Amino acid sequence: MRLLIVEDDLKIASFIVKGFKQAGFAVDLAEDAENALQIVSSTVHDAAVIDIMLPGMDGLTLINRIRNQGNNTPILILSAKGSLDDRIKGLQQGGDDYLAKPFSFSELLVRIQALIRRSSGTVEPARLTYHDLTLDFIRREVARSGKKIFLNSREFSLLEYLMRNAERPVSKMMILEHIWDFHFDPQTNVVDVLVCRLRNKIDKDFPDKLIHTIRGVGYVFKHALEDV
Repeated sequence: MRLLIVEDDLKIASFIVKGFKQAGFAVDLAEDAENALQIVSSTVHDAAVIDIMLPGMDGLTLINRIRNQGNNTPILILSAKGSLDDRIKGLQQGGDDYLAKPFSFSELLVRIQALIRRSSGTVEPARLTYHDLTLDFIRREVARSGKKIFLNSREFSLLEYLMRNAERPVSKMMILEHIWDFHFDPQTNVVDVLVCRLRNKIDKDFPDKLIHTIRGVGYVFKHALEDV
């Protein structure tokens, strides 16, 4: 999957690009509308994230230019303007979705995945299953060996992220950028605390552990692996 990100704030752009690359996307970054039009003319994208407040040509004008070229790439508008009127205007101008700043990367990722699914006609599975653990998206329920486990929203997001990356190591920074927004302090220990809480809920009462620590790397979600 290839994305186009159009964002002139370098901090936000870096955060978005890094997050999507870690989620397995190829990413093209444009810092203004003119550069974005050049990229669009030569590259096919599965979706685009476009900021409204750009230097020179604004994001809505850019979207109009893209649509006038007959390009139907799904576009998510990203903007500090979050009023209902702004959202309506953005969607009327050719955007497919609208996300106000500040935002969490996990929500941005889910929205982009949904746009791509709708565009391609792909159906997202209603649940994820690994070993004896099941995560149900529709009911927002988790169960292991038939036993229901209550998770809050962040614990649910972390488990989903780990299950989608099962048997692949993920770093603390990858988890931080997936679960929290770009304003969060990367030096915090919230990842360790959240992983500990999740372990206590899905591993503590079961003989086979699923969340394992890889020292110096991060964590891996895998059945029957000793901590290393």
